[in-house]
Amino acid sequence: MEPRSLGTHDGSFHADEVTACSLLLLVNLIDRDKIYRTRDPGVLDQCDFVCDVGGIYSSSKRRFDHHQVEYQGPLSSAGMVLFYLKEQNLLEPHLFDYFNKALIMGIDAHDNGLSKLEPGVTSFSQVISNFMPIEYNVSREKMDVAFLRAVDFALGHLSRLKERHAYTMRCRSQVQQAMADQRRVLMFDESIPWLENFFELGGETHPAEFVIMPTEHHWKLRGVPPSLSERMKVRKAHPSEWAGLHGEEFKKISGIPGAIFCHKGRFISVWETKQDALKALGKIWDKA
Repeated sequence: MEPRSLGTHDGSFHADEVTACSLLLLVNLIDRDKIYRTRDPGVLDQCDFVCDVGGIYSSSKRRFDHHQVEYQGPLSSAGMVLFYLKEQNLLEPHLFDYFNKALIMGIDAHDNGLSKLEPGVTSFSQVISNFMPIEYNVSREKMDVAFLRAVDFALGHLSRLKERHAYTMRCRSQVQQAMADQRRVLMFDESIPWLENFFELGGETHPAEFVIMPTEHHWKLRGVPPSLSERMKVRKAHPSEWAGLHGEEFKKISGIPGAIFCHKGRFISVWETKQDALKALGKIWDKA
């Protein structure tokens, strides 16, 4: 057995084994230069981890294949490895859940033929498939180079997701504090990721209708969605006469000199100062 090695199948590659490799690299369980692409049982038997080949699903043996008839579950090798990392306490539960919902569930569904292709919508699995060489008849060396490029891309994506999750968690106490007084507006003095934290902290039953926070050099007034799954809807919309306005026209119609822009969807507006945003909020509530 070669420590920190991984075996996966050769030939064309897919997002599931690419992401499985990237997950193991992310938590430093394998080495990039010990990834072997082969179907040779003798080589695979010597690998520390084996993904998407070999006909065995056994987390205790670190074998993660889903193609055998004996396995009838919904996971691909990506999902299998993700659950393994959770079992080994290498991903804390909240990060596991974030990875699963943000990426892995879609990869599993695509690889198992359960996802629907929509015109104009490119999935992560399709992005990974675009790393494949354009011509079908290419050398093994070119295919392996393309595979590793896809692995590097997926690893970068996972790393950013992990960093984004950590940042969101660091901001959770600020959101919790803003929610504590049960007001109709959440006020923040810096721009932070509030949406996911808000709903995970019980936001669906919270009375907040708007959020006010800085956005670069200005301030935004953003309507609160009814739920996380309906993030483009709002509990209370901006006035219909503000929709799509900006600049001088917006200043004139709103009556607020600091008016900058209101989205035509009426879920967000931008203002010069915090006081301008508060004035706008007052006008919205006065119209109610």
